[in-house]
Amino acid sequence: MSLDHRLAPEHEELRRTVEEFAHDVVAPKIGEFYENHEFPYDIVRQMGEMGLFGLPFPEEYGGMGGDYLTLGLALEELARVDSSVAITLEAGVSLGAMPVYSFGTEEQKRTWLPKLCSGEMLGAFGLTEPECGSDAGGTRTTAARDEKTGEWVINGSKCFITNSGTDITGLVTVTAVTGRKPDGAPLISSIIVPSGTPGFTVAAPYSKVGWNASDTRELSFSDVRVPGENLLGEEGRGYAQFLRILDEGRIAIAALATGLAQGCVDESVAYAKTRRAFGKAIGENQAIQFKLADMEMRAHTARLAWRDAASRLVAGERFKKEAALAKLYSSEIAVTNAREATQIHGGYGFMNEYPVARMWRDSKILEIGEGTSEVQRMLIARELGF
Repeated sequence: MSLDHRLAPEHEELRRTVEEFAHDVVAPKIGEFYENHEFPYDIVRQMGEMGLFGLPFPEEYGGMGGDYLTLGLALEELARVDSSVAITLEAGVSLGAMPVYSFGTEEQKRTWLPKLCSGEMLGAFGLTEPECGSDAGGTRTTAARDEKTGEWVINGSKCFITNSGTDITGLVTVTAVTGRKPDGAPLISSIIVPSGTPGFTVAAPYSKVGWNASDTRELSFSDVRVPGENLLGEEGRGYAQFLRILDEGRIAIAALATGLAQGCVDESVAYAKTRRAFGKAIGENQAIQFKLADMEMRAHTARLAWRDAASRLVAGERFKKEAALAKLYSSEIAVTNAREATQIHGGYGFMNEYPVARMWRDSKILEIGEGTSEVQRMLIARELGF
């Protein structure tokens, strides 16, 4: 396949549009939302009006007819300015709407996707549990069929779930054990739980290190009843379905991490040109120049990695290894660039009024969410035959 990742005119137009939105709309406002731990509803509404939540979905469901490359471009440009806004989009699309599109019935798609694509509604992805973490196959949440009504009765809990408790959250797709295989292994299925369903409790927002303008909560399910037709995909295939969703989502997280890494470069270059010490701009010092050169090298390489993985996904080729490579590399260099950007800014880099302080706080979770760095290395090793 071609490794030419120069953008087509329509992709470049989208990238520029989101870049302008990020700088003109997000940048002036997001600091206050971040400091107050508030969800930026107005910004999210404008993102919906721009069609960003519908980027990779067909027009027949209210989408924009794009693909994962277009989604990645939008995520990268948003994350150059702020990761809370970017992760709200990433989770809303990759984790909230994509399972419905990929595995849902036609009725489920037509019921949920138009509102999810417009940003009028957010969806969430209920996979992680308090005692499981990376061991998603160890799911303890259960869903049993009521033989009289045909309903699913769900009991259990989920943690660290993005977009799960906003005023516009409409559904959470949860994984639950719905039976056992002959060898005793769990059959895990995916079930759509609409917000507000009796017995479905959303906890208060977490107090987080970063992503403070995004919504992250713990969920609990106590005899939650939903119709039998809320099963998403085949019964017993929920774990496999979500592994596929995570493979795709790693490309999106890689794009987001690349944006954060590039944002660190942007802010540090501007600062190094204006900050003066010992009678000259600090950017005239070769030590600073070399830091910036290394930061740019990392961001550029990460961009090539996620675009390569996205291109393979769009072309219908195998992309599992490339997605893991992109996610692993981009998340780790995002942490490195954020640390270096803070160092270049000195004491000001430790002050929340400077964007690099947010970037420093936001970067670490990228090595953890949607598969830790250790999990990515495991996946890559498996693809190498081990």
